[in-house]
Amino acid sequence: MGSGHEGEPTYEEAVSELEQIVRQLEGGELALERSLALYERGVALARICAVRLEDADRRLRVLVLDDSGRPVLRPLESVDAG
Repeated sequence: MGSGHEGEPTYEEAVSELEQIVRQLEGGELALERSLALYERGVALARICAVRLEDADRRLRVLVLDDSGRPVLRPLESVDAG
């Protein structure tokens, strides 16, 4: 799936599936077991999204030297601005 995490959906795929699950659960016409299964899948997808966002955040940080010459990680935008 091109996600970098074997067998897991990409961020966009996870968000799309999560939106579908929310619509189904909001419909309120599902059996309890189906609702629970969808809820559990939704929680798993939310975790996948959180991991993807954390990965993206880490990739957008760069190693720079602070005023005393020590290496520190800074967000990419603060390096460009400063």
